[in-house]
Amino acid sequence: MNKSGKKIKKIVLAYSGGLDTSIIIPWLKENYEGCEIIAVSGDVGQGTELDGLEEKAIATGASKLYIEDLKEEFITDYIYPTLKAGAVYEGEYLLGTSFARPIIAKRIVEIAKKEGADAICHGCTGKGNDQVRFELTIKAFAPEMEIIAPWRIWDIKSRDEEIDYAIAHNIPLKISRETNYSKDKNLWHLSHEGLDLEDPANEPMYEKEGFLEMGLSPMQAPDTPTYVTIDFEKGVPVAVDGEKLSPVAILEKLNKLGGDNGIGLVDIVENRLVGMKSRGVYETPGGTILYKAHKVLETLTLDRDTMHYKELIAAKYADLVYFGQWFTPLREALDAFVDSTQQTVTGTVKLKLYKGNMINAGVKSPYSLYDEEIATFAEDEVYNQADADGFINLFGLPLKVKAMLDQKRNK
Repeated sequence: MNKSGKKIKKIVLAYSGGLDTSIIIPWLKENYEGCEIIAVSGDVGQGTELDGLEEKAIATGASKLYIEDLKEEFITDYIYPTLKAGAVYEGEYLLGTSFARPIIAKRIVEIAKKEGADAICHGCTGKGNDQVRFELTIKAFAPEMEIIAPWRIWDIKSRDEEIDYAIAHNIPLKISRETNYSKDKNLWHLSHEGLDLEDPANEPMYEKEGFLEMGLSPMQAPDTPTYVTIDFEKGVPVAVDGEKLSPVAILEKLNKLGGDNGIGLVDIVENRLVGMKSRGVYETPGGTILYKAHKVLETLTLDRDTMHYKELIAAKYADLVYFGQWFTPLREALDAFVDSTQQTVTGTVKLKLYKGNMINAGVKSPYSLYDEEIATFAEDEVYNQADADGFINLFGLPLKVKAMLDQKRNK
């Protein structure tokens, strides 16, 4: 029954096939008698995690599974706007899970409407950010839709108890209690939480076989550097090493290059939206390269005031994405500002990748604001250094006046 007392006959479930959603299907069948469960997986680049998913969903009680290919839309409509904004949450997190949730939830709403569902269900915990990201998107596109969040209502209290439930119901799992990290993977990143990582005093086991999945530890990376060039048009990457590629192919290539060179590992304690701190380890090899290259190009093509103001809105943009407020008027308004700033962010950036480091190796743009003749330390004919005298006098006038008046008052 739903909150109004109406019987729920059909539920659309956001289904990943991971521990949470694997046990949710039989739990829904037990608690919503006679209800049809339709599973939906949004493919944003999980790769082999989607293998065998249909058989598993149906075997555990779903009537069918939709697997929706969202990879290119994910990059062009969610990753690229965030990249162009330069949005980084708390200075380090490149928002890999955050902007994957709105696109998945939006597609789930579309399928729920198509199927005539009474409710949408997700497997997000009551402690996490994802419950907010999913539900704000559902409210934006289907405000009347019932939302079922088992973690907020069932008797299961831990991942260990989830495993117990799975074993009791003969549900196959790809993890064990010892490898039971909470992970989220897509084209952009892979996150790791839980187990030994819950104590911030523990160093992540980067060199342990099987821990990292998208690349190597910097300690294991080659002793010779790798050079890469990235071409941008209006803030959007269009080519790698001179080869024009699709958005998916660009990210896949940069993930390989970055991963092989130990790029993009971040270990942070972040502030969740719900108020607690959590520790996470993130792998974002290709995304880290793109952020670096994009920022380098902007140093050449944006004027000072625009660049500095854009840094201010980048922090707000990151908050909106992290907090699940993607489909909001403010995010759309900020996009309009960002797109205006990107009209001249066109050019080529070369980076040297070496053992987790990204070293600038050259940048050029037809819209460069850098004038070598003005900036040179050698003799030039275009800049009168004596002009600085009057500029400093005017710029420092408030400071000088205050100091003079303070002296008078202190006599």
